[in-house]
Amino acid sequence: MRLCVFGLGYVGCVSAAVLASRGHRVIGVDVDESKVTAVAAGEAPIVEPGLDRLIADTVADGSLFATADAAAAVQASEASLVCVGTPSGPGGEPSTEALERVVATIGGAVAQGNTRHTVVIRSTILPGTSERLLLPLLEQASGQPIGGNLGFVFNPEFLREGSSIADFQQPPKTVIGEADGPSGDTATAIYRDTPAPLFRVPIAVAETVKYADNFFHALKVCFANEIGASSRAFGVDSHQVMDIFKADERLNISTAYLTPGFAFGGSCLTKDVRALAAAARREHLDLPILDNVLSSNEAHLRRAFDLVAQPGERRIGMFGLAFKSVTDDLRESPFVELAERLIGKGFDLKIHDPTVAPEGLIGANRRFVEERLPHLSALLVDDPAELLDHARVLVIGNQTPAALHAAANSDGRWVVDLVRIPGGAWRGDGRYLGIAW
Repeated sequence: MRLCVFGLGYVGCVSAAVLASRGHRVIGVDVDESKVTAVAAGEAPIVEPGLDRLIADTVADGSLFATADAAAAVQASEASLVCVGTPSGPGGEPSTEALERVVATIGGAVAQGNTRHTVVIRSTILPGTSERLLLPLLEQASGQPIGGNLGFVFNPEFLREGSSIADFQQPPKTVIGEADGPSGDTATAIYRDTPAPLFRVPIAVAETVKYADNFFHALKVCFANEIGASSRAFGVDSHQVMDIFKADERLNISTAYLTPGFAFGGSCLTKDVRALAAAARREHLDLPILDNVLSSNEAHLRRAFDLVAQPGERRIGMFGLAFKSVTDDLRESPFVELAERLIGKGFDLKIHDPTVAPEGLIGANRRFVEERLPHLSALLVDDPAELLDHARVLVIGNQTPAALHAAANSDGRWVVDLVRIPGGAWRGDGRYLGIAW
């Protein structure tokens, strides 16, 4: 393909050089003449292992060029990859000034031609920026709507400085947020030789993925360092601890616990986070992540309560009370907490949980529920149909057959979904509220 790459910094230089090495004809574009001159001479304008050789080879074989003439580059290309910086602005949000200038420039150049051109944004921007800002700007500058001769894609990069060539050649994933099918087809063709899972998704999903990745990466670094600080205070070798931690690929280094849903609970997580935080305070350690884990969980509980209260109905039916649907363990269950708050605010609550029988609760489990929900027997109903008859708002806290049947037959009732009910064509009546979707 004939491509141009706007911005000859880390992302742009690596993108241009690797794509050129794969047989694409690539034109690098930058307003900085020194960068253009360096690339045109076969030299890397930045320090990155392996990039000097890759640029020298691709310039020498005629597959990579560089210019400051943006309009000519666009008109000679099928697609433009935009890799300009989006640095933090005064309030922390990314500045899109350079990005807007480039998009307007591309639009103006497209207006002078009569062949299809696809704009591929690789710069990191907040969710919604493309549809709110960039698409209208591109359409205005080009004088034509997206579709036909004008395509648009948001394609986040997942490159680490120092290993960016290897990351580009073998990425963990390729994400294409497409404005329409033909736009996505063009972007897919650009990466046809990339050995990675391909995700073609709505634009805003692609914009959000990059932030999810970087938030998690930052969180992991700080988590490891807080474990390090607390281990040191307890006289423990943190590297031994984390070597064992990382060996667990079933729960720790895995997809476990990474799907949005309801708050955590149970007899382990809450108790142990609370205990470690207390021990850290005793040692006068400042561990903000640890200190705020329970606060974050509490905020999610409040979101759930607010969703249940939002419709303004007083009769509530809740499916699920134990912290997991296959147990009767009520200790630290977020559903018990939610039920307690609803009752405290005067809601008329009924609960169905086939695993919970008040007369069968023993020990700490019994003591906990007697403390929090002393009138549990009066709240529980054995027959799901009785709960359905009672409720104007259904709270779906598990995926038991009874809960799924009730959701699918809600018949005008409000449904508050805490588990991401599968299917969901029935959600279109506007009375569906998801906790995190």
